[in-house]
Amino acid sequence: MSVNRVILVGFAGRDPEIRYTSSGTALGRFSLATNEKFKNRAGEQGQHTEWHSVVAWGGLGRSWGELITKGKLCYVEGKIRSRKWSDSEGVERKSFEIVASAIRVLSSSNGNGSKPKTEPPTPPATPSEDDNPFQQDSISNQDIPF
Repeated sequence: MSVNRVILVGFAGRDPEIRYTSSGTALGRFSLATNEKFKNRAGEQGQHTEWHSVVAWGGLGRSWGELITKGKLCYVEGKIRSRKWSDSEGVERKSFEIVASAIRVLSSSNGNGSKPKTEPPTPPATPSEDDNPFQQDSISNQDIPF
């Protein structure tokens, strides 16, 4: 048995992009920053920021692409997926992304002390099988618009 599950809480690094495959399936993509504070050997405070690429397919990607904006604190649950591709010079590249199964906006600010605003109701946390391109043979890497 194996498990591929990730939970992240971080700040949206940019407004999401929403694109559509040739078959009409929505794909929302945004970056999420998580921060880790630490003390080094000298006792000085340090911080490391990790950037995550988040993708959401179908209704989840379409609806959250309209609600998330740069700086909002977000909860993202999903799985890690690797993707191989060739750059414009033909060099093989590999990237990792979080394929979201649930997204929730936790605040309307970037931690500057302002009160969170009420968000619209959360769409279903689990996308339908029609929204999941990894269970459909009809979508290939060429269909992904990024």
